[in-house]
Amino acid sequence: MPSLGNLDAYIGAVNRLPMLTADEELSLARRLRDQADVSAAGQLVMSHLRLVVSVSRQYLGYGLPQGDLIQEGNVGLMKAVRRFDPEQGVRLVSYALHWIKAEIHEYILRNWRMVKVATTKAQRKLFFNLRSLKQSLKAVGDDGQMHRSTLSPSEVDRVAQELSVKPTDVIEMETRLSGGDVALDPQVDDGEEAYAPIAYLADDSGEPTQVLEARRRDALYGDGLMQALDVLDARSRRIVEQRWLQVNDDGSGGMTLHELAAEYGVSAERIRQIEVAALKKMRKALEVA
Repeated sequence: MPSLGNLDAYIGAVNRLPMLTADEELSLARRLRDQADVSAAGQLVMSHLRLVVSVSRQYLGYGLPQGDLIQEGNVGLMKAVRRFDPEQGVRLVSYALHWIKAEIHEYILRNWRMVKVATTKAQRKLFFNLRSLKQSLKAVGDDGQMHRSTLSPSEVDRVAQELSVKPTDVIEMETRLSGGDVALDPQVDDGEEAYAPIAYLADDSGEPTQVLEARRRDALYGDGLMQALDVLDARSRRIVEQRWLQVNDDGSGGMTLHELAAEYGVSAERIRQIEVAALKKMRKALEVA
């Protein structure tokens, strides 16, 4: 694996790791269970790192770094690999989803504050000075009530100069001070249904219909997909893989119709026709399976 200097490089690297077939997964899981083979565990974990990256994207809206979400999800993946029973007839991807989500959920619950108001000495100094300044900037409105003013550009520059920080740091702290916490599970007394953040953390992966759907999906994504690809000729298979199954380092898809057309020396419309025919053939193969 190449040197991973940032998150994008890590994601690109794990997306290039080979996936395991059902037989390979079963063999490795049995080696881990029967022989405590650490290398087998490593292969099982590595082949499912892309799953953790995919799951982590579902929780970006909570304001937490994706790198941290991936790290916690990887912990869940390792727990799943350690507990996985290869004789249950379920692919590891379905079993691991529960553990990955559980670890990410726990991390979100521990760190629900969208931002930490002040964590460094400089931030604490800025925090308290801003609070003091905002108290002095209160103004009386037409209704006779006291209203807190926001900092003007000149005031931002003055505070930044006094505290030897960047104006952007002052603006960021001002934004943090204006925000508030959100209750994960607020109490609602009016009988209305509440869409609290806790609702988005609910894990229904253990629900029977979800389990059955996951098993069917795993079969289609795993063995079923490979069997469907096997019915295609080499050119059709390459076109389908590049158009539908290839993921580049930047998260984009594979080759375009025009790129494939240039490679095979035909028109883009001809590539599209081959693609449509190949997908139709694959669907028939999946229906039979």
